[in-house]
Amino acid sequence: MRLRRWSIALVSVLSAIATIVPAQAAGDAAAGRKLVVQCQACHGLDGKAKIPEAPNLAGQSEPYLAKALGDYKAGARQNEMMSLVAPKLSDQDIADLAAYYAGLAEAGN
Repeated sequence: MRLRRWSIALVSVLSAIATIVPAQAAGDAAAGRKLVVQCQACHGLDGKAKIPEAPNLAGQSEPYLAKALGDYKAGARQNEMMSLVAPKLSDQDIADLAAYYAGLAEAGN
């Protein structure tokens, strides 16, 4: 029984990774740079938060950023501002934004 649960958990994790990897590979930082205008009020063009409630995004992992945006879009992750912005993003927009912010130097450096 434990082996079966472990196998199910492993398949779930591998499925989740498989959904992240294509978004990472498809991300276009140049396209993300054009989209980031809608993010700049809170997260800045440089990925350094402009308001205390917003996280720094510069240098974050591309798969992490793509997953977080996808979760906001799906409603699995909640934030008042992100619940207004994320649902309007296409999967390609999410991949592009993740590629852009991941390519910036980490905030504070």
